[in-house]
Amino acid sequence: MDLTVALSTYNRAHLLGRVLEALFAQDYDPQRYEIVLINDGSSDGTHDLIERLRPQAPCRFDVVHQENAGLAKGRNVAVGRAAGEFILFIDDDILATPVLVGEHMAMHGEHPRAIVRGAVLNVESFDELPPPIWSIKNYSGNYFWTSNVSLPRALFDEVGLFNESFSEYGWEDLEIGLRLRHAGVPSLFNPRAVVYHYKPRPTAHNVAGMVRQARAQARTARQFRALNPHWRVKLATGQTTPHVLLHRALRSARYMRTLLTVLGTVRDESAPLSPLQLAAARALAREAYFEELEHATPR
Repeated sequence: MDLTVALSTYNRAHLLGRVLEALFAQDYDPQRYEIVLINDGSSDGTHDLIERLRPQAPCRFDVVHQENAGLAKGRNVAVGRAAGEFILFIDDDILATPVLVGEHMAMHGEHPRAIVRGAVLNVESFDELPPPIWSIKNYSGNYFWTSNVSLPRALFDEVGLFNESFSEYGWEDLEIGLRLRHAGVPSLFNPRAVVYHYKPRPTAHNVAGMVRQARAQARTARQFRALNPHWRVKLATGQTTPHVLLHRALRSARYMRTLLTVLGTVRDESAPLSPLQLAAARALAREAYFEELEHATPR
C-alpha cells in the first residue's frame, strides 16, 4: 500500500459526504491507497452517513467509531491502523482535488524522507470553487500543517506520535512538526497538491465560539511552550514580551470598546458579517487569546 489518507471527524456530517466522495474519486490506483477515518464521538448522524457511503469506496476504507477523545488521539489511532508507506493527513472540512494523492506520491518518489505540504485554498462553499491554482495569497509558512500534509509512516517510529496531552484546540500538529524539524526532516511544498478548505464567513452567532476557541488555543499554546521552550514556539504563539505588552495595552485602551461598538452594528445575526464586522470579531478573539495567555501565566 502506497499511501493512507488519515482524517478524524467530529459532527461534520453536513460536509463529510463531499469530503469522502472527493477522496473516493482520486486519479490514483485504488488498490494502492486507502482511507482511515476516525469518527471521534459524533452525534449528528455521521455514523449513518459513513455507512451509506461505505459501498461507494473504490479503495480500502477503514472506519473507527470511538468516544470523543480529540484530534491528537484520533490521528494516533489512524496512524496505528495505517497500512500505507506514507500517511496523508487532511481535516474533515477539506475537499481534495482528484490529483491530491498522486501529487503527494510523486514528490515522495523524489524525496522519500521528506514532509510534503500541499496547497490549501480557503472557500466559503464547496459548490462554488475557484480554479485549483495556488497563489501567494494562500501562502502558509507552517512546517507541518494537517490540513494537507504527508510524511513517511516510519518517521513516527523516530519522533513519536501526536502528543495526546493536547486535548483542546490548537498546536498539536505544530508540536510534532517541531520534533520533525529537530530530527532534520525537510518540509517541501507541492503547489499542485491542492485542497479546498471550507471557511464560510462568520455570522454574529459565531463570535462567541471564536472567542472560546481563541481562549482554548491560548491554553494549549502555554502547554506547547512548556513542552518546547524554543524561540520558534515563543514567536509562533505570541509568548514574547513585545506581544504581551502590546496586547495588554490594547485591552486597556479605547480599542476594545471600539470593537464591541462595531459588532453592535449587526442587525441580522444570521447574516454573514461585513468586512469591518469580521475584522472586529477576529480582533476580539485575538485579544481574548492574549488575555488568556496572560491570565494563567505564572508571574
